[in-house]
Amino acid sequence: MTTISEAEFARIVNGIIDDRETIIKHNPLGSDEEILLWMLLSCLISYLNLSDLETPCFSGVPNADTYRDAIRFVLNDRRVDDFELDRYFASFA
Repeated sequence: MTTISEAEFARIVNGIIDDRETIIKHNPLGSDEEILLWMLLSCLISYLNLSDLETPCFSGVPNADTYRDAIRFVLNDRRVDDFELDRYFASFA
């Protein structure tokens, strides 16, 4: 199982923040926060090499809470250090 450190997670979040305008421009569905959380989830799925069975599925229309919960699920037992996710999520609001 691939894991992620807080430093690497922060690097991914900061990259998304740096590219915020472009990401939002090319993904106009949902709020800005939803789009950025979707991008973070997508990056984590790729970074952690998740299989289809490990990748969260959604019923209905996902919102920011759905994406935050999915990210928490994906990172459960995959964080090298126990770091707080909410402060990173707040940077997308």
